[in-house]
Amino acid sequence: FQVIQRSVGPASLSLLTFKVYAAPKKDSPPKNSVKVDELSLYSVPEGQSKYVEEARSQLEESISQLRHYCEPYTTWCQETYSQTKPKMQSLVQWGLDSYDYLQNAPPGFFPRLGVIGFAGLIGLLLARGSKIKKLVYPPGFMGLAASLYYPQQAIVFAQVSGERLYDWGLRGYIVIEDLWKENFQKKVIKSGPGTVAHA
Repeated sequence: FQVIQRSVGPASLSLLTFKVYAAPKKDSPPKNSVKVDELSLYSVPEGQSKYVEEARSQLEESISQLRHYCEPYTTWCQETYSQTKPKMQSLVQWGLDSYDYLQNAPPGFFPRLGVIGFAGLIGLLLARGSKIKKLVYPPGFMGLAASLYYPQQAIVFAQVSGERLYDWGLRGYIVIEDLWKENFQKKVIKSGPGTVAHA
């Protein structure tokens, strides 16, 4: 085999390079190559190794049982957190937006807000003694006062609320009709074909 070596001379000969060739001696006997397995460093010990697991201590057993016991609760907490995180983020964002809006409120906003709140208090005072009135009067009075100041938003809100109420009423009507038909048909079948059952 030949070895090629490039060497650099002193500073005055820095651009000069030359080659050096090395060859094996003719009188040296040829060497046999040695395999990696034959080296003593890589010798495989005789016999088969076997993995033996150490016995668990009482503390490790207790921790394992505790983790096994708490696993359903931790997965439930993780699922609940992943479900509520977007809602909480949107709620926090809504709060920050509301705070910014209140900091830079348009002129006349706070007096209108006071009138709407006062209308809610009047509705609460007029609804004494009845729980249904307490649920209906304060929001109704506040909505009425708000509609005086914000008529366009009140119209949009009324349209959306009316559509939702109509949809809920239609669903309730369908459910009641299905239940009534099932109960009426059962009574007719029990009474027999020749008789008419009265509800």
